[in-house]
Amino acid sequence: MDGSTWTLLVDSFWPLLLAAITGTIPLALASFALGLVIAIGVALLRLSRNRVLSGIARFYVSVIRGTPLLVQLFVIFYGLPSVGIVIDPWPAAIIAFSLNVGGYAAEVVRAAILSVPKGQWEAGHTVGFSPTQTLTRIVLPQAARVSVPPLSNTFISLVKDTSLASTILVTELFRKSMQIAAFTYEFMAIYLEAALIYWLICLVLSAGQNAIERRLDRYVAH
Repeated sequence: MDGSTWTLLVDSFWPLLLAAITGTIPLALASFALGLVIAIGVALLRLSRNRVLSGIARFYVSVIRGTPLLVQLFVIFYGLPSVGIVIDPWPAAIIAFSLNVGGYAAEVVRAAILSVPKGQWEAGHTVGFSPTQTLTRIVLPQAARVSVPPLSNTFISLVKDTSLASTILVTELFRKSMQIAAFTYEFMAIYLEAALIYWLICLVLSAGQNAIERRLDRYVAH
């Protein structure tokens, strides 16, 4: 790379980083938060003794896990208008990503709940808690400690998957890099710079995940 390319990389770094801060990260956070709510609900349905509810949840998980995220995104943004439902790019991306997270994280949450000893449910009943109180006050807090590592990995994957939102005109890190590359014709350099920023974000998130796990390990040990 010559001097002009290095100058371009320096000049484009802040716009790309800003796109990550204002687009990629908020999109990932909003989608993950909503997806986690969906995951908890689906996990509880999967654990239900009602076969119909459990079957619906199982079907949902199977569909989400068995179809590409890009297809899910296109169905919501490009497919729904054919039946009269038009959704703007940002909400469409959040809906698609949160539904996807819900399908994958549901199995994580379900496994975490099942890892809590049945005696904890009995303990809640002994002190007069309702099943809902036992779940929210005793079981879910313990399940949360178990689910932190896999859920953290899910979030890190989601950060990278948000690049797919560029296909429906959401301005985030990758779409910004596409715009700069198209204007400058420095496709290799700009895309590598975008990859570097994604990598740096994931490194920070991985470090945060490790710190949380260490704190939880100390908590469990005590």
